[in-house]
Amino acid sequence: MTDVYIKTSDLRPGIVLSENVFVNTNHAIIRKNTVLLPEHLEVLNAFGVREVKIEEQSVVKREEDLEVKDGEVNPDQVLTSIPLKQTDLKTEYRQAVEKYKREFIGWQAGTKPDIAKVRVILLPVLENFIKQKRMLNLLNNIANPKDYLYHHSIAVGVLASAISMQMGHPKGQSLQLGLAGVLADCGMAKIDATITDKAAFLTKEEFNEVKKHTIYSFKMVQDTPLLRQEMKLAIFQHHERLDGSGYPRGSRMDQITVFAQILAVADVFHAMTSERLYRSKESPFKVIEMIKEEEFGKFDLKVVQALHDLVGNLSIGMKVHLTNGETGEIVFIHRDARLRPMIKKEDGTILDLTINRRIAVEKVLD
Repeated sequence: MTDVYIKTSDLRPGIVLSENVFVNTNHAIIRKNTVLLPEHLEVLNAFGVREVKIEEQSVVKREEDLEVKDGEVNPDQVLTSIPLKQTDLKTEYRQAVEKYKREFIGWQAGTKPDIAKVRVILLPVLENFIKQKRMLNLLNNIANPKDYLYHHSIAVGVLASAISMQMGHPKGQSLQLGLAGVLADCGMAKIDATITDKAAFLTKEEFNEVKKHTIYSFKMVQDTPLLRQEMKLAIFQHHERLDGSGYPRGSRMDQITVFAQILAVADVFHAMTSERLYRSKESPFKVIEMIKEEEFGKFDLKVVQALHDLVGNLSIGMKVHLTNGETGEIVFIHRDARLRPMIKKEDGTILDLTINRRIAVEKVLD
């Protein structure tokens, strides 16, 4: 088999590279013997690569026909080696939401999800949030109530990936879970828009219809080789609860995977900290407390603790804004109630949040 050079503009998914591709980098941005996917083509175009060497007899296959052993795909095969653009993270996040919204509208019209395209939209955002963990606290402030569904999908992906990394999971696995988080609600595209767009609480019948979205989501991703099987199962299970109170099957305890539990915590946290058309948002610190206490028994405590360490890790000396509108400085943290510290207010008085339960930390001030 001989090798030939081909213009990047003439490349198609399924063609096999016969040599590494370097672009002023120590490491190849795409490795030899890679079977090209649509996202690889976008990477080559982004770097201005004009031609590459390929196997002359490469068999062109559709993305869904590409063979992947045991469903395994390394999600950071290409993009993790690409230098990140120094763009404003909020802007990058909003752009990802808009691109995801366009994809979702296509699914509503009956288009099959292009998982590779969703992955290209998401991975740079995941990478940046992983590097700038403090920005996770801004997710609930960036969300737009009108476009909540699209913001929620991207935010759940970001949070799930960050929680997974915090728990010590490999980066590739965490990025895969982030992709699963974004796709967890893709089945909402199959629910009547009069229900998904309703600016009020749902009736029992409407909520029963919404519950079907986990099944629809699973069916929409089950044939893609770009998600591992355990991630597809996590999508199916992301509304299950350890005490059996969830759906669609009412699974309990060890029947629910840790990946599904991470998606569940990310999903609930963002939902409760976001402003909705029919209710106001809650403080991230109060929500973590509620998940730990009021929802005790529903979620894996290790997952909840990882979320706590990411977005609720308070320390003495921090300046904070409280839910009652006041500001102050943390002067003492209770060992058994770290989310309810003692605050020295601007007038010099001390406010103990373990006593004043109606007040909580709203956000940490820079």
